[in-house]
Amino acid sequence: MLDWDDLRYFLALARHGSLSSAAKDLRVAQSTVGRRLASLETSLGVRLLNRTPDGYVPTQAGVDVHQQAERLEAEALALERSVAGRDTRLAGHVRVACTETMATHILAPCFARMQILYPEIVIELIPTPREVSLSMREADICLHLRSPEQHDLVIRRIGTLAFGLYAGRSYLQSRGDPDFSNGCAGHTLITQHADLQDTNWTQWLQSLAPRAQIAMRTGSHDAAMIAASHGGGLACLARFRADQEPSLMALEAPVVAPSAELWLVVHRDNRATPRIRAVLTAITEFVGENVHHLNPSEQRSMALLRTGD
Repeated sequence: MLDWDDLRYFLALARHGSLSSAAKDLRVAQSTVGRRLASLETSLGVRLLNRTPDGYVPTQAGVDVHQQAERLEAEALALERSVAGRDTRLAGHVRVACTETMATHILAPCFARMQILYPEIVIELIPTPREVSLSMREADICLHLRSPEQHDLVIRRIGTLAFGLYAGRSYLQSRGDPDFSNGCAGHTLITQHADLQDTNWTQWLQSLAPRAQIAMRTGSHDAAMIAASHGGGLACLARFRADQEPSLMALEAPVVAPSAELWLVVHRDNRATPRIRAVLTAITEFVGENVHHLNPSEQRSMALLRTGD
């Protein structure tokens, strides 16, 4: 008899192409993924995936099974969302995905306060630089820095995150102020990885300082801020964080840094579920009510501003 769990493991391995990535996605051991694949192939009496130097590649039978399994998965997820949407309890798990900085400095304190009001709601906070799929139940709610392109989503803009140019005080003492007229020759830059949600800040920084040398690339905003504060170079940082770091200096650039809109996203099938609605409301209210707490120099930088739409 065919086991649906075996199909789930097969789908993960077919999508990721490696045991390690599939195991990480499913939160199991690599041996479990391999065992489940063998079980499915034994049940069907056919090989589904061939292992190559470039990873697992589907056979023709694997392609056919993959297509049918995805249809079954979509129907199962739709049924799960439909049933979950009828849950009237302010209790249960809610998975929220966002970038590391928003998880640490915005959502973590938000959910700490929320726990007092809703002690039976358990938040699973998922810091990730990539855009997760709500349709595939990778999360229930996302807080994005750009409007997602997935279908069947309810999207609301709840704020604007401002960025600026910063450098450590010790760095400026040794290197001097950057000269934008000559492309910041003699300076170093701290930039973001190209696979993050938005690379506008790196492009902006490099356009200001084409003659500067890139000293560090990172996928962590906090790592970039700490590196800059220790003299690592010029960095484009979120003002609501960088303005609070006494070892950093805000620099006046000839071109204003691009801002990022904060988008709160939920699947339309789940938006009326009470526990998810409670989390959506808590996030929106926290962003609005704690502007001054998050950014003490709000009037100067407009770091985090509730839009109200």
